[in-house]
Amino acid sequence: MKSIANYKSFSARENIEEALRQAEKNEDYHALLSLTSERALERADAVDRGEITGELAGIPFVIKDNFSAFGAPTTAASKMLENYNAPLQATAVEKLENAGAICIGKTNLDAFANGSSTENSAFGPTLNSHDKTRVAGGSSGGSAVAVALGIVPFALGTDTGGSIRQPASFNGVVGVKPTYGMVSRFGVVAMANSTDCIGCFATNVSDAKLIMSIISGRDERDMTTLPDYFNPDVSVVKQKIGLIREWFTDDVNSDVRTAVSSYVDRLRQAGHEVEEVNMPILSHTLAMYYIIVPAEISSNLARYDGVRYGKRASGVKTLAELYGKSREQGFEAENQRRILIGSYVLSSGYFDAFYQQAQKARTLLIQEYDKLFKVYDALVGPVSPSPAFGIGEYTNNPVEMYLADIMTVPASLAGLPALSVPAGMNDQGLPIGVQLIANRKKDATLMALAKSMEEK
Repeated sequence: MKSIANYKSFSARENIEEALRQAEKNEDYHALLSLTSERALERADAVDRGEITGELAGIPFVIKDNFSAFGAPTTAASKMLENYNAPLQATAVEKLENAGAICIGKTNLDAFANGSSTENSAFGPTLNSHDKTRVAGGSSGGSAVAVALGIVPFALGTDTGGSIRQPASFNGVVGVKPTYGMVSRFGVVAMANSTDCIGCFATNVSDAKLIMSIISGRDERDMTTLPDYFNPDVSVVKQKIGLIREWFTDDVNSDVRTAVSSYVDRLRQAGHEVEEVNMPILSHTLAMYYIIVPAEISSNLARYDGVRYGKRASGVKTLAELYGKSREQGFEAENQRRILIGSYVLSSGYFDAFYQQAQKARTLLIQEYDKLFKVYDALVGPVSPSPAFGIGEYTNNPVEMYLADIMTVPASLAGLPALSVPAGMNDQGLPIGVQLIANRKKDATLMALAKSMEEK
């Protein structure tokens, strides 16, 4: 893996050519869906001529293929948008390009970001960077693998319920999910509006902090964005940290428990106070998530009907048949499953029983976090119950697949910043990450804590 600093001594064209070579060399991992080679090399030459400047001038990066960007289609890894070329770029991409960074391609994901393994892509799965028989994680698996393989030093992804943190853990890189609203979602294909966050992958916390400082801030085109509060120069002293007991049971893989215990020991050695905390409500968060998020997915995906947006089926005779065939051909099985769940919980007679109750429970979860953060500066625990699982292992068991999100969805439902940071490997050579969580708008302090531990 390479950090941003590794690119500073080379010309922009050398950097981009090398990144493109690495992408082709590692194409069997299927991390990238498309390359923006022509545009990237043009921008590299402009950097070398001094026409493009900035803090990231000449540094290559990749973006998850649900970000609108020039130079390649924006497919969201779906047949529905297979030939869609965006007329604009996402705000986060624009900010990075304004800083001189150069996008070289778009990465694979679960179609419309619906999934936890990148197996739900219409164009085939991404393979884990450490073991090709295992999943990359999801839904931002392609971005995580591109960084882990050293193709680029950083990548953009989205995190709705763990889609940055889990693949970061599975591939041994840093993954950042910011406070909800810290980064504009403008120009990104929507999954679930109340939890979607734009974040990044990087090889180290310093690089991740730099990227987040560039892409954060208010955007008039996304009214959920917050005024820029991120201060990258924050440092930490002794902190009080809560170890989440509910995530440290025998149901969690022993290698994961060992990695988290080791990280906690290092926190204590560094002078931080760590004690166990209870959050019984966490046992209900997966149920909340898989009611609220499918409801929002069913609403967002309703626009793809073959008439206004998306793939249009041919040879049909009625409007109803057009809708049905277009969606059948354009959506993956997981998309259809979530649309069905979401439509069900929003339907007459079930809205009060399911959706409204889940939103009330979500409020209770937020209140529980608020209570904890009056006492603790941060919380620590696993990212996932296990290291990367085998390709196809959960394909026919969606409930088991959903359980892979059990430790990441709570922070998403509460809008909290959370990081996945590498914490070692098991005997099989599979990376394991540790999750750090802080209160809203404490992103910089959380990253400062992670950076201080990275240097130990």
